[in-house]
Amino acid sequence: MRLTFGSLALAIALATSPLSAMAASCGGDFGAWLAQAKQEAAGRGIGARGLAALEGMTPDPAVIRKDRGQGVFRQTFEQFGPHRVAPLLNAGANKLRAMGSFFDSLESQTGVQGPVLVAIWGLETSFGAVNGEFGTIRSLVTLAYDCRRTDRFRAELFDALKIVDAGYMTPAAMRGAWAGEIGQTQFMPSSYLKFGGGRDLIHSSQNALSATANYLRGYGWSKGAGWEPGQPNFAVIKEWNKSDVYARTIAYFATRLSQMVH
Repeated sequence: MRLTFGSLALAIALATSPLSAMAASCGGDFGAWLAQAKQEAAGRGIGARGLAALEGMTPDPAVIRKDRGQGVFRQTFEQFGPHRVAPLLNAGANKLRAMGSFFDSLESQTGVQGPVLVAIWGLETSFGAVNGEFGTIRSLVTLAYDCRRTDRFRAELFDALKIVDAGYMTPAAMRGAWAGEIGQTQFMPSSYLKFGGGRDLIHSSQNALSATANYLRGYGWSKGAGWEPGQPNFAVIKEWNKSDVYARTIAYFATRLSQMVH
């Protein structure tokens, strides 16, 4: 799932939590901030293996530059969608055909249609070819320390540490996009814990696609219903990405794939 913007409920929950007293403030001296973050993580039940992932951490200036330069969100659908989809269409249709039995089985289990999953897969990582090379822990440390969306990213950082602590991934293997997304369909750590089932979402396309179907079903996907704007499942696509332009691009891509294959 691509990153969505701030959460008032999360901010309120953190403010009223007993852990809020030790919550690391953003900015300021990084060493002091990191020590506070470790203390808070330990207070949340993260063990030695997870805490060790914070050793030697430093902020990554490249992540801040990426965060400040998200020009795609200022584009219209007409500027972004068709141009982004066009080079992916043939490869997406081939994936849909080649994995037809897998997608049929997944649809019978979750109700989520194959074209939607292939559209997300293609848009997020070009079908697993470009998962990202940023160290996830360092990216999340950087964005949690930065003061723009610190509460959101501090929560994601702790979830990433839980993944390491549970032995699902090592810090070295946990690499992805600059904002902390992991795997072939780009799950934030919180979504990985909720829908990933501890499986390998980086190297296994079937695991990544199954987790994505579980995500969409978890947010209320209606079996057999449409996904275009104005249809029931478009609201669920917007739970994947709050950007209307991006959600419309997923829907457009899925419709084009459906027309090509069926």
